[in-house]
Amino acid sequence: MTDRHNEILHFSKNWQQQLAEAFNKIDDLCDYLNLSPDDLPISLAALEDFALRVPLSFAASMEKGNPHDPLLRQVLPVKEEVQIYPGFSIDPVGDIQAVAQAGVLHKYQGRVLFINTGSCAINCRYCFRRNFPYAELQLTKQKEAAAIQYIREDSSVAEVILSGGDPLLLNDARLAHLIQQLSDIRHLKRIRIHSRLPVVLPARITDELIDILSQSPVQIVVVIHCNHANEINKRVIPACKSLKENGLILFNQSVLLKGVNDNAAVLCDLSEKLFSHGIIPYYLHLLDKASGTGHFEVAETEALKLIRQIQDTLPGYLVPKLVKEQAGAASKQYLFRPA
Repeated sequence: MTDRHNEILHFSKNWQQQLAEAFNKIDDLCDYLNLSPDDLPISLAALEDFALRVPLSFAASMEKGNPHDPLLRQVLPVKEEVQIYPGFSIDPVGDIQAVAQAGVLHKYQGRVLFINTGSCAINCRYCFRRNFPYAELQLTKQKEAAAIQYIREDSSVAEVILSGGDPLLLNDARLAHLIQQLSDIRHLKRIRIHSRLPVVLPARITDELIDILSQSPVQIVVVIHCNHANEINKRVIPACKSLKENGLILFNQSVLLKGVNDNAAVLCDLSEKLFSHGIIPYYLHLLDKASGTGHFEVAETEALKLIRQIQDTLPGYLVPKLVKEQAGAASKQYLFRPA
């Protein structure tokens, strides 16, 4: 049976089945990409520390036979991960100190993060929460009720950000129930959903999910996470179009990653492609300094040079805000805003 035939069968399945069939072995991913593991700087120690997980829908956008593919670099466990980099830690942005209640991170005025799951559809090697103690903060029904109550009792909270892990890995019933509970809080104005799934597992964007989001009594904003224009494939485009056409506002946030998108032309291409499909380029993050991610770091001086090159090329509305997150700060730190 050919790879093409296998792909057709795979993409005919529902999103849960596609997720279950994600690559979790290096040999299988390399075989699919026509690469030899012996020719890649793979680290088994890094793999043991942070497992491999790559949906076929994401891997299908990688260039076969290319060991330097920018999408492959985002998911490949390499020897550099186990090196020690000064200034990198297990809690680079102060998430643990910001835990106000199990599942609730309260860092900034007027908004809270609600972490409902520690699971993701893809394990990005640069993940700033790769060391987060999800097991310790796992939400039982009682803890979730307490988290909702915390939000209800703080009238200054106007926005809840569903994060994780990935909140769209919740099943439809649980997600609908959660949105309804939040919508019943009178002082809440918005629910913001941060998700990589529209890009890495677009099959998750079902008619049923769109109904849940579009019929919410409280405005829903969806922030997707895309780092390179090659991630926007023929399955991602209709998924995002469906969200957009049903009244959902779509933003994108990217992370500036060495060897992936640390190039002005690449970042300009990303902004253009996002906007052409109704997605607003929103944030370009400096790397959060999580242990195991130091090989992705781009120096702040280089980041500023890149963003100025982008501004010289694109209209302001296509230039993302260059930001970094600093533990204990009252908000994200803006390094550059479009003129």
